[in-house]
Amino acid sequence: MTPAQAQPLCAADLDGSGDAETPGETAQCSEMTDGSYLCPIQQAACVADAVGAYSCPLGSQYPCATPIGGGTPSCSPHACTSVIGGGIEEEDPVVDDPGAPNDGPVDADGNCLGAIEIFAGRAVRCRPAGLKTTFSNCCKDRGEIVKDGMGSSISSIGTKIAIAKGVWTGMKAAYTAFKAGATASQAASAGANAIIVGIDPTSIAISLAINFMMDFLLSGCDQQDMEVGMLRGSGMCHEVGTYCASTILGVCVQKAKSHCCFNTKLGRIIQEQGRPQLASFNAVGWGTAKKPYCRGFTAEEFQALDFSKMDLSEYYSDIEARVQSDIQIDMKDRIDAYMETVNP
Repeated sequence: MTPAQAQPLCAADLDGSGDAETPGETAQCSEMTDGSYLCPIQQAACVADAVGAYSCPLGSQYPCATPIGGGTPSCSPHACTSVIGGGIEEEDPVVDDPGAPNDGPVDADGNCLGAIEIFAGRAVRCRPAGLKTTFSNCCKDRGEIVKDGMGSSISSIGTKIAIAKGVWTGMKAAYTAFKAGATASQAASAGANAIIVGIDPTSIAISLAINFMMDFLLSGCDQQDMEVGMLRGSGMCHEVGTYCASTILGVCVQKAKSHCCFNTKLGRIIQEQGRPQLASFNAVGWGTAKKPYCRGFTAEEFQALDFSKMDLSEYYSDIEARVQSDIQIDMKDRIDAYMETVNP
């Protein structure tokens, strides 16, 4: 038995945008009687001459072929991909960096004895509307779902920096359940339950999270799209750039937006405003769209930051219950306590 082969595809930049990411700019090709395939985009009927020979009105360079089902021979100005694999070329590898591994030596109390990274991020991507997302915008912000408020005790730091990890765990649980046959509602509930196991339940709007996951699961978005979507909408991601993730015969049919996503909104803000102060980031910045540079600060770099030159108003506005001066004092206490733990 001959194995099934993927249907050939074709793509065309009809709107002059430089890609083929909108509906109607990609299509499945039709099989013809001579074994070739014809792209239906801008397809034209061939014209017969006096002796019955057909020619393409679009140009003699385009061959005429008859559909398997019969009818008038047709031609198209656009080529079809190879049958094998459908001809979609994927960017390799997908932007997905788990961040710095926690693999250094620790003391008896579990404190890190090796090199540490403060406010480290993870390189990830989401995809705007395109062929691979069934033309759904998987980068669309859906509002703040994860909250990044500061509690009253220093011990809550561990909970706050676990937020992103909890989101990643939840998205994986939801996507795995959905692929295993669960309904979107059941999968979203499984994802929400996985999230609140790892973080303070008051840090996330559960009902919004469930609706968010259901929306994503019913679209063409994947697990990483969901991860980035929730953190991006909650203000925890810095967008690095856009690159082409999938092409057909050299025509881009799916773009991706790369990000550095952090455990907290505060981490993202300090990274954005702290990096310009440090010479060690001058040459590389945030990296490139395909290779985001999301590392955290070393202890020495963090100590060198001048917080008086940072605008933290975006963060202050999220904590309306406390006056700004109290937050500044609390933040200084937290940073001092953290540095004492790192450098006793």
